[in-house]
Amino acid sequence: MYFQQADLFWDMNRNFVKKVMEAAEKESHPKGHFLFHEGDPATYFYILIKGRIKLTIGEVGQMVHTVDHAGEAFGWSSLIDRDVYSASAECTKDAILQKFDRRTLQKIIEEDSSNGIIFYKRLAGTIGYRLLCSYKMSSASSIADTSPTLGSGQIEHSEAVA
Repeated sequence: MYFQQADLFWDMNRNFVKKVMEAAEKESHPKGHFLFHEGDPATYFYILIKGRIKLTIGEVGQMVHTVDHAGEAFGWSSLIDRDVYSASAECTKDAILQKFDRRTLQKIIEEDSSNGIIFYKRLAGTIGYRLLCSYKMSSASSIADTSPTLGSGQIEHSEAVA
């Protein structure tokens, strides 16, 4: 059972998880395959079984997150009433995924509201974690952009002497 390893489904009713598993479509994709592009219709939600997925935004493809842990979810735009994906998803290794149609998964969640609430709380936690990681990345980037390293790789701190 792939989903019992996923944080998203821990402690949920076994029948609920079984319905979700039955709705999943298992797919394999080669390295270099794009699952979706930023701005594409957000019709599927994914859970990684094996491989690595790079999530990028913008025309130059700035990386925002790497999905590389079994059970990790992505494509959440499809479940929060967004019409389009907010990022692009590219396989950077051969990947095996569970793919869910947004309407089918939303119906299962709506039919079991107590497990649906747990599901969305865990999904919010996943999104929050990625947001914190992006804050750290942008903070580290801005420090590197403004701090001279003088070729040493270490940031020089200077204090004014009065």
